[in-house]
Amino acid sequence: MQVLSLVVPCYNEEETITPFLQATQAVEVAMAEQVRFEYIFVNDGSSDQTLSVLRQVAKAYANVHYLSFSRNFGKEAALLAGLEAATGDLVTVMDVDLQDPPELLQDMYVKIQEGYDVVGTRRADRKGEPKIRSFFARAFYFLINKISDTEMVDGARDFRLMTRQVVDSILSLEEVNRFSKGLFSWVGFKVTYVSYENRERVAGQTSWNFWSLFKYSMDGFINFSEAPLNLSMWAGAMSFLASILGILFVVIRKLTIGGSVTGWASLVSIILFIGGLQLLSLGIIGKYIAKIFLETKKRPVYIIKEKG
Repeated sequence: MQVLSLVVPCYNEEETITPFLQATQAVEVAMAEQVRFEYIFVNDGSSDQTLSVLRQVAKAYANVHYLSFSRNFGKEAALLAGLEAATGDLVTVMDVDLQDPPELLQDMYVKIQEGYDVVGTRRADRKGEPKIRSFFARAFYFLINKISDTEMVDGARDFRLMTRQVVDSILSLEEVNRFSKGLFSWVGFKVTYVSYENRERVAGQTSWNFWSLFKYSMDGFINFSEAPLNLSMWAGAMSFLASILGILFVVIRKLTIGGSVTGWASLVSIILFIGGLQLLSLGIIGKYIAKIFLETKKRPVYIIKEKG
């Protein structure tokens, strides 16, 4: 019988673990003749009682296991740790807050049996999500698909069912700066999606605010596109061309009319404009250099303090 590993990152989720297990165990019973479930919870340095709850459920159920980090390393690290610990023939990644409907696993398993390597999920709408957040999310997917060779599906969740071959391919990517939404798409394979209505958290509060989502999206742009560097290069080229034309204008004006354009305001404006372009370009280049710097350090993506 095949083993299905459920990788579940947790950060301050003490209220959602028990409801999650209740929901998934109902699906586990329904799929008992097809697969055997294995739970891999990853405690990402939670400051509440998440670890205590995980210890309790690990003692209560033989197929429930957990990893606990020495500190908060972020969701990307938790996903990587969970995938590395998973032993199943099939592996799925799920959020513990039940925004990922566990009952979809049955339909996703059927799709796998039809020959797909990856069965992802995507929200049919963004009902219940703040409009400003929805706007920026759509803008991110629009831009990333314009400037990157790796297609990312708008509304796609990390919740997906993957074969062992796909998981091994993802784990073979040894980069430290990971952006899983991009990596899942980059490895390719035969993919299909299952749509569902957006769901609210079953309990607790999300740790994702606007600023953290913004930084996460910036990682996506940097990790999967050279467009920011190209933009910096073209901005510099256009600025240089404009400065050459400006110098020629001043020289010709001096030779033909005499005198030059007076007024410090225009000069200051030009200096500020050029300086702003330079700082923008340096900032973009610096972001890429920082990523290179982190890669060369070869630091571990995460440190496990406890497992059970």
